[in-house]
Amino acid sequence: MSATGRYQYLFNPLRIGPLTVRNRVVFSAHLTNYAADGMPTEQHAAYYAARAAGGAGLIITEEHSTHPTDWPYEKLIHGFNPAVIPGYRRITEAVHAHGTPILAQINHNGGQASSMFSRQPVWAPSPVPDPLFREVPKALEPHEIREVVAGYGLVAEHCVAGGFDGIELQCSHSSIVRGFLSPATNKRTDAYGGSLANRARLLLEIVDAVRAAIGPARALGVRICGDELIEGGTTIEDAVAIAQMVEAQGKVDYINTSIGVATATLYMIEASMQVPPGYAMFIPSAIRAAVSLPVVGVGRFKDPLQADRALAAGQADLIGVVRGQIADADFVAKARAGHATEIRTCLSCNQECVGRMGLNRWLGCIENPRTGREAVPLPAPRRRGQRVFVVGGGPGGLQAAVTAAERGHHVTLFERSDRLGGQVLLAASVPSRAEFLDITRNLVAHAQRAGVDVKLSTEVDADLLLAERPDAVILATGATPNAPWWAGGHPRVVDVRDVLEGRAVPAGKVIVVDELGFHQATSVAELLADRGCQVEVITNGMVVGQDLGVTLDMEQWNVKAAARGVTQATDLVPMGAAPADDGDGVVLSLQHHPTGTDQTRAVDWVVCAVHQRADDTLYRALLAARTGLPAGPHSPEGRQAGDLPFTVTRVGDCLSPRRAHAAVVEGQRAAVAIA
Repeated sequence: MSATGRYQYLFNPLRIGPLTVRNRVVFSAHLTNYAADGMPTEQHAAYYAARAAGGAGLIITEEHSTHPTDWPYEKLIHGFNPAVIPGYRRITEAVHAHGTPILAQINHNGGQASSMFSRQPVWAPSPVPDPLFREVPKALEPHEIREVVAGYGLVAEHCVAGGFDGIELQCSHSSIVRGFLSPATNKRTDAYGGSLANRARLLLEIVDAVRAAIGPARALGVRICGDELIEGGTTIEDAVAIAQMVEAQGKVDYINTSIGVATATLYMIEASMQVPPGYAMFIPSAIRAAVSLPVVGVGRFKDPLQADRALAAGQADLIGVVRGQIADADFVAKARAGHATEIRTCLSCNQECVGRMGLNRWLGCIENPRTGREAVPLPAPRRRGQRVFVVGGGPGGLQAAVTAAERGHHVTLFERSDRLGGQVLLAASVPSRAEFLDITRNLVAHAQRAGVDVKLSTEVDADLLLAERPDAVILATGATPNAPWWAGGHPRVVDVRDVLEGRAVPAGKVIVVDELGFHQATSVAELLADRGCQVEVITNGMVVGQDLGVTLDMEQWNVKAAARGVTQATDLVPMGAAPADDGDGVVLSLQHHPTGTDQTRAVDWVVCAVHQRADDTLYRALLAARTGLPAGPHSPEGRQAGDLPFTVTRVGDCLSPRRAHAAVVEGQRAAVAIA
């Protein structure tokens, strides 16, 4: 069987209007926050070029704004400004160097925006405020509709001057066109409102303007929302009819698809691991059955075989793979070469891609420290062949070991337990979080390919390191549970890790204390509820699992909590834990901090999702060996005169307990810094 023989359709070329793509994998449009002052940057060029080099069949950039009234977030490319053209050329030249066509997505976000940046009212078909931005938009007047249409044509001209191979119109999850198409947001009574034909009028006028601007030699696509998942919104029947109207116009070369609205139902657009792969493929299936144009399907595709099966089933003609290629720029090339098992599989955790967007940060990836940094080359190793010892086999240690080995060093990784993965093993053991284990599987396989010598069930102390005298030591020894001050040593006040590692088996009425605002509390609450416990989650914050909103897991958590009878209480600070009268349970004293009033809960167990303590015992032992004096908490890292015979660097939780992305970034950084 040839390298691509296991795939029926994935590597078949396809004609899209004037273009021919070499395979069916599309790097679909998504926000990056790489723009600076409204301009595309070198990072854009490097980012898209990396995916072109990695084999993507077609690349579609993030959206380019078509009008000054459209500025919903800070780092948006202002396509209406002709100053963007040199940046466009840098992007297209970088991508074309790898033989890959690239389209520019252009858009006006309409009422799904605010006036914070533009200092102008937002425009929309009707004065219906968006549930996220909560700003009443200005309903467009006829002359403003003409101005919007002209803006699309102008930006299309800029894209042609910038070397793009075509245009995609974003009419799906966040767009003024979507606003016109949807009966939920279009309440007009003129020629642009009422019937579906009237609501689609703006789209068809924009198609006319853009086709006139780009001519016949460039491709034009339209991205349509198949189901907004909101009351009174666009349905799949509407989407099929819209696609048929677009095809009948005879000026569009393909249809792309989407699901949800980027504000009200965003959690279904960029679905986390809580949602099954391929969940949105009913949309391209229905549209493909109704039109003859090529149709793009999307929906959390993690590996090339999933994509090929969707193509074989006739669900779509092309497959959009975004997060899969964010995690591994060589996604397609590895599949084509027969090395699909080497793909760094996306976790669908949304922490550093979608999550960073929500925090107004540039796009990254929890498991790929190069994502978002493609424009910054790594320095070449100054001296190869050094002996590097890495202590700790969690994400930080594994990444350090992989990077050091790839840079030509001889790496030995020590792990005290009999499995690699660290706390990832626990995080992936709870309901609906098993895919998080992919970060470990990916790194372990990578370490094996890189030739890392792994020693499991091996405790490392200062004497061993001093006896072996490696050139560099990287400590990734993690963190340990840290009982909160208010627990008072009560045996039934335990840590989340005590539950997940089997040291405690809570039963009956259980309170889970959420001081971290992430998956730790909600995951263990779900687990205990499934075991039959009566669970209440309390937090000192305003929302239980507050950061689940950033990763788009909040909606799924609330649905599952309600289904399992898990209750939630906010703004409560634990003040003490005392034995119950029967001697077994816990009486938890709480203060409602907005009012200062006191409450108590009598329960059988209390499970704490609280901050951990850095396990820096080995680091301190090395400091003591170096100085002959007790180690202080703020001792400097690295080599000094009369110091240890090797450099010492801490990464991840043993430096400061945080989330997995910090460990991965620091693991790479420590390995690159080896002299």
